[in-house]
Amino acid sequence: MKTSLQLKMGQSLTMTPQLQQAIRLLQLSTLDLQQEIQQALENNPMLEVEEDFEQGPQQSIEDKMAEKPLDQQPSAEQEEINNTNTDEVSAEGEWNNDIPEDLGIDTGWDDIYQHTPTSAVAPSDDDGFDFESRNSVTETLQDHLSWQLNLTPMTDTDKVIAENIIDGIDTDGYLQTSVEDICISVNQELNLPDEEQVETDEVEAVLTLIQRFDPVGTGARSLQECLQVQLNQMPPETPHLPEAKIVVLRYLELLGNKDFAGIMRKARLKEDVLKKIIDLIQTLHPRPGEQIDQQTPDYVVPDVVVQKIQGRWRVDLNPEITPKIRINPSYASLIRRADNSTDNTFLKDNMQEAKWFLKSLQSRNETLLKVSTKIMEHQRGFLDYGDEAMKPLVLHDIAEAVEMHESTISRVTTQKYIHTPRGIFELKYFFSSHVSTTSGGECSSTAIRAIIKKLVAAENAKKPLSDNKIATLLGDQGIKVARRTIAKYREAMNIPPSNERKRLV
Repeated sequence: MKTSLQLKMGQSLTMTPQLQQAIRLLQLSTLDLQQEIQQALENNPMLEVEEDFEQGPQQSIEDKMAEKPLDQQPSAEQEEINNTNTDEVSAEGEWNNDIPEDLGIDTGWDDIYQHTPTSAVAPSDDDGFDFESRNSVTETLQDHLSWQLNLTPMTDTDKVIAENIIDGIDTDGYLQTSVEDICISVNQELNLPDEEQVETDEVEAVLTLIQRFDPVGTGARSLQECLQVQLNQMPPETPHLPEAKIVVLRYLELLGNKDFAGIMRKARLKEDVLKKIIDLIQTLHPRPGEQIDQQTPDYVVPDVVVQKIQGRWRVDLNPEITPKIRINPSYASLIRRADNSTDNTFLKDNMQEAKWFLKSLQSRNETLLKVSTKIMEHQRGFLDYGDEAMKPLVLHDIAEAVEMHESTISRVTTQKYIHTPRGIFELKYFFSSHVSTTSGGECSSTAIRAIIKKLVAAENAKKPLSDNKIATLLGDQGIKVARRTIAKYREAMNIPPSNERKRLV
């Protein structure tokens, strides 16, 4: 075969180090981003935190909306949204003009930017130390019961029995270990002779004592026992207390099935009396262990803030989520272009890395603000009227509006939160599928959920709305939804079926 040279032309996409960094920063949550910035400040001497920055130029949505045809202008009842950029990541006049548009790609990424997992880095700035989250100790149910046990006088044997009982209680407050197993465990632990071994009645006595600990009812072996213990701890003069004990003891299954007629017939109770008995029983805690908060609270810091200023909706980045950083001008002035010494090379490499990092941060903020503004522009009805005014929206719609890929929109909206007058929501909350209407339009699935919740809240408690009835009511409003779809949405909102929502009025 004869050797020959051939010339071919083609296109290829090169993942430059700066592009890799920009993509990685874009998909980080607020907490991870703060750790990443702190790590960069610690590792790169060229970067520093500056307290005071001039606010960057603002951009208004009205300017963009004015360019649209009149038939695409928003209705008079809807408010315009102002789009304004928040503080730039750094003072543009000091360094941004010096960043070249195309940074070199012939340098290996590992030679320039050494990446360390963000989870291994902890902020060293004492001013930003979160005392509450770092020093709070979560108390478990077992800790709470053990604390009360240490304050209760009892024999050493009873204390060992109580400790074994507490170890067998789950997070809901129910005892998952049998009395016989507790006896075997205590006897093995104390190594008692046969004539002195612990019997089941001793365990029952200690269990009765623990069930009176706070929260009352902890250590019960069934729902019925749990409710009975709580009723027994109530003052004797409590209205309808004897009748409530009878209902819990004999007719708890009928009460769970909402068979109020059967309870009234068998217990010979009138409807108004039964209602008061049920109100008393509903004050009890079926899972007493849940009263002890055993989870560390999670705090959500919004990335974007939407507020109404002078009658106009305005979208801003939250300036508190990231520290304002810039290139240290003193260290930057030490760089000598023609010097190839080790120190000068070190400064040059860190300068290049700092420019990449700052440019990636700026790109992240601009992309987040642009996407958030488009989402709020599309869902301005939600800001004015709530969930029922939510419009159908998919990633493709926003991707076309901002001229980006859908994968980029997905990264921007994942673990990013927006603060609105109606609460804090993840950006993904505003995306939903659509259901066709009889008029040929579309209705958001989020709006349908809001309507279902509204219908259930206004229903007659004696005759709750079935899924078929809800589907019929939605059909009267022009929304075509199948019964199984109603059931799916209802279960997603943790709304029980109609037979479980039945109440006595």
